[in-house]
Amino acid sequence: MLKTDQPLQVWSKKTNLKLTHRCNQCQKTFPHAYTPRCTYCGGLVDIYYDLSRVKIYDSPHSLEKYFDLLPIQDSQNLLPLGEGNTPCVHAKTLGEALGLKQVFLKVESRNPTGTTKDRMAAVVLSFFKELQITEFVSSSTGNSSNALAYGILKYPYFKMHLFIGGEFQERVRFSDFNPGVLLHVLTGRTFAEAFNQAREYAFHHHLPFEAGFFNPARREGLKLAFLEAVDQVPVEIRWYFQAVSSAMGVYGTYKGAKEFQTLGKIRHIPRMVCVQQESCCPMVKAFEEGSPVIREHHIVKNPKGIAKAILRGNPVTSYPYIYQLVQETNGTFISVTETEIKEARALLFQLEKIDCGYTAATTVAALRKLADQRAIPPEEGVLLNLTD
Repeated sequence: MLKTDQPLQVWSKKTNLKLTHRCNQCQKTFPHAYTPRCTYCGGLVDIYYDLSRVKIYDSPHSLEKYFDLLPIQDSQNLLPLGEGNTPCVHAKTLGEALGLKQVFLKVESRNPTGTTKDRMAAVVLSFFKELQITEFVSSSTGNSSNALAYGILKYPYFKMHLFIGGEFQERVRFSDFNPGVLLHVLTGRTFAEAFNQAREYAFHHHLPFEAGFFNPARREGLKLAFLEAVDQVPVEIRWYFQAVSSAMGVYGTYKGAKEFQTLGKIRHIPRMVCVQQESCCPMVKAFEEGSPVIREHHIVKNPKGIAKAILRGNPVTSYPYIYQLVQETNGTFISVTETEIKEARALLFQLEKIDCGYTAATTVAALRKLADQRAIPPEEGVLLNLTD
């Protein structure tokens, strides 16, 4: 069931002239354009804001409320999808069962297509509209492509060439009878192979490659769930849990938390907990060895698992950035088994009457593990992003 989206308030035109595109490795700056990676050193290009001039607006819509922390200069380019303002539930019964008092659940399944990726799609499409990008190439395991396809159905200004591995075809929705989505199904191919094919197609056809983790608008959109939660949770959030494949959501959350810390909205950056399923956990394996990079023996060649949204067996390009922020926040990477995921999903429904997908349930399973190890002080605020 799709959420009925509400129109944005009638704004007087707002212009955000406070942003800078800058490589977080060599610090080279770039104009306001689509630059996924530094053209000098290949590093990740982030978007930075003049936080001394940032205002949080009085609006019920995330895109308006946090406009000064988004990579859009002209507010007239905002393309809302009805996303945001999802519930943040104080899971008292679940917390009591785990010996914790301040467990909060950001229920992102209430977004229009049922996942947190609607936030990403709204910002990506707004960003692309501003940059006059009307046609692009992408790849996905399902959730991202569904969100983008839904947005394109709503705003037929765009055309997306979508590449997916054959086993993910059943997860793709909003592409049927959608002239803005050209679907390329690669039978027998993994997500990584489909991603590489999409990149080659974009190169040969001179089209922008909507590059997943390295698309700054994706990361900026995904931080909005955390920014909302800060205003919803009555205690300070000291722990943040999210299921990860490339971990762009965790990166976005970390960046948003740093911005909120500078703005005085929070005192501490939460400890970032990145969760993977045991059958596909290259980041966990690398972290447990103390490796800041993904090595060949960490890669999962043909990943399988019930949490399909996070079946990325080779996160070689994104992991170094995530390893660094997990170290900085004194966080961790943790894997959970299929049995633990299923048990956690059932427990969540039993105790809180919240039904989530297997991907989101990995966070509940990870919380149970750390609670059993008494790694989390009972009084500290914990936020689980239930992404689907």
